Amino acid sequence: MILLDGKALSNLVKDELKIEVEKLKSKGIRPPHLAAILVGEDRASQSYVRGKMKSCERIGFGSSLFKYDEALTEKELLKKIEELNKDEEIDGFIVQLPLPSHIKENKVIEAVSPEKDVDGFHPINIGRMAKNMDALLPATPNGILEIIKHYKIETSGKHCVVVGRSNIVGMPMSILMGRKNYPGDCTVTLVHSRTRNIKEICQTADILIAAIGKAYFVTEDMVKEEAIVIDVGINALDDPSSEKGYKLVGDVDFDKLASKCSYITPVPGGVGAMTIASLLQNTMTAAKKRRM
Repeated sequence: MILLDGKALSNLVKDELKIEVEKLKSKGIRPPHLAAILVGEDRASQSYVRGKMKSCERIGFGSSLFKYDEALTEKELLKKIEELNKDEEIDGFIVQLPLPSHIKENKVIEAVSPEKDVDGFHPINIGRMAKNMDALLPATPNGILEIIKHYKIETSGKHCVVVGRSNIVGMPMSILMGRKNYPGDCTVTLVHSRTRNIKEICQTADILIAAIGKAYFVTEDMVKEEAIVIDVGINALDDPSSEKGYKLVGDVDFDKLASKCSYITPVPGGVGAMTIASLLQNTMTAAKKRRM
């Protein structure tokens, strides 16, 4: 079993970006600038955004955080998005999800300029991705591709099962793994909460990508010998023995099935670490395109 170390890879990506930033600065070019909009007091969202801002600081990106309470109206949020769309000093920005229930998520996603959509959620970017055209890819799926490439995992002709159909991970991941590309060229099956015989389908997977958001959903008997398992889930479970009072676990029962796998990602330290690295890569890409 080989552990797919997303944390170590993310540090490599950040180091490479830092070198790129230094080259830009030596030529008198402003470093890329990433902005984030955070609405509400969701602790997980706050933690994610803090991590993104710290990563920007580490590699020399400019960063801005715009925080609002849950009372922010949809109209006010859309106005702020339009300001950032027009701001020439901002190369890319994100609106941290989830949003309060009174704000329509799809309306917000569509309001972000596709050229600054470093989360890769805009329908134009998703459409270009589906057609295997140049696009800003969703950060988490792109992070998974980077892990696969770094470890030189063969994907062509493999059966890839994606567990979960979210617009953020499952749906785009299934498209990416089926594209005529590397990583890709898989036969892809997307399973979800309404799929019958999930266990039997997962047992046929050469590559299993778990992104359903349920702790330990994928059990030992769902994975065949020598499968490649990529765990996207980050779930907090109560743990009185922990200093924080909880522990983070994935959608995969790592301890019980890791020995069966040829490759597997840990949680934490796997896909989550690469999500931020991919976001930073997208910001660099967006900055370069805007200057062309």
